[in-house]
Amino acid sequence: MYQNKITLMPQDILEKEFKIDTRGYRLKEVDQFLDVIIGDYEQFFKIINNLEQEKADLLGEIMKLKQELRNARANAEIAKSTDTPEVTNVDIMRRLAQLEKMVYGKQTL
Repeated sequence: MYQNKITLMPQDILEKEFKIDTRGYRLKEVDQFLDVIIGDYEQFFKIINNLEQEKADLLGEIMKLKQELRNARANAEIAKSTDTPEVTNVDIMRRLAQLEKMVYGKQTL
């Protein structure tokens, strides 16, 4: 996923050999290599920070969903424990039919 953003692997750093000049290593070559390492570490830190933020966001969402689930369960328990009979569509249709009989049954045409 992030491999195309990272230039060096640990093995590359371990196996890196600098050419020795008369006064030691070539400073420009060492500086360039260290610049690449620094760039990689900056990418690592960005990746880590992004993943930590994503993790925190997901944990917050999990907590929110757990609370909603608890509330829904509590509401379901309250609804189950009430003594009022449950009204269904069939009950409504029966009542409507009775009302129609009462209203239309008394009318004369």
